[in-house]
Amino acid sequence: MSQTAAKRFQTRTTLVTREWLLHILERVKSGELSPLQAIEELKILPYEELVCAKPDHHRSLRLGFPEVIFGQGKTVEQVVTIAEKLVAYSERLLITRVSLETFDAVKKKIPDITYNPLSKTIVLNRKHTTPRPGITVVTGGTADIPVAEEAAVTAELMGNKVERVYDVGVAGIHRLLDKLPQLRKAKVIIAVAGMEGALPSVLGGLVPIPIIAVPTSVGYGASFAGLAPLLTMLNSCAPGVAVVNVDNGFGAGYIAGLINRNSRVRRED
Repeated sequence: MSQTAAKRFQTRTTLVTREWLLHILERVKSGELSPLQAIEELKILPYEELVCAKPDHHRSLRLGFPEVIFGQGKTVEQVVTIAEKLVAYSERLLITRVSLETFDAVKKKIPDITYNPLSKTIVLNRKHTTPRPGITVVTGGTADIPVAEEAAVTAELMGNKVERVYDVGVAGIHRLLDKLPQLRKAKVIIAVAGMEGALPSVLGGLVPIPIIAVPTSVGYGASFAGLAPLLTMLNSCAPGVAVVNVDNGFGAGYIAGLINRNSRVRRED
């Protein structure tokens, strides 16, 4: 998309940010805007009523990150409709669990989105900031990469720099030990593993870093579509391991982003 087209597209939006809200309040204080006019400006804050959904335009103000669209189970038309509404008020958009067909449909309406075929995520990022280093995503095997990429994409959209260390599971533990100097530089580690799910416990005994464990549905029959690694991770005796749901890369990436952001805020204070 050309710069001129991008500018035309952005002029149709009202970004719901802290700065935008402060600007409205300052205009009311100065008398430039009446209280009734301010209500008109602010009426988008709770949510927007659609037939298929209720987009939450206030979420970025409350949580620092806009509402995310979970694409699985939604029709292409529903995803497109919700996405259009969300980007009218936000510089960032994340859609998870979507096909290339859905991406093509959304791109016709929002030309500057990108698609990650590994994680099956759609991303829009018009908020360009310097990424915060500190997050590393680790997988037990290559088959765990799609879930790991969902975590990485989420954390990156939240303004973080993400390092990736893939296929270092316990079946060849020398591969993991070889990466220890790199892993110890992280502020938080996301450990993604299927099969028996031992990777987070091993990491928990090697690094003094918060570990977010993500069980995946990768494995043979007795792994019960991720239940076996989930129970392994929940029963970990290693300290510093917290667990999210099976295949929940998004949840892990979001938590890691919060940890990395808040740890830096405290240091600066």
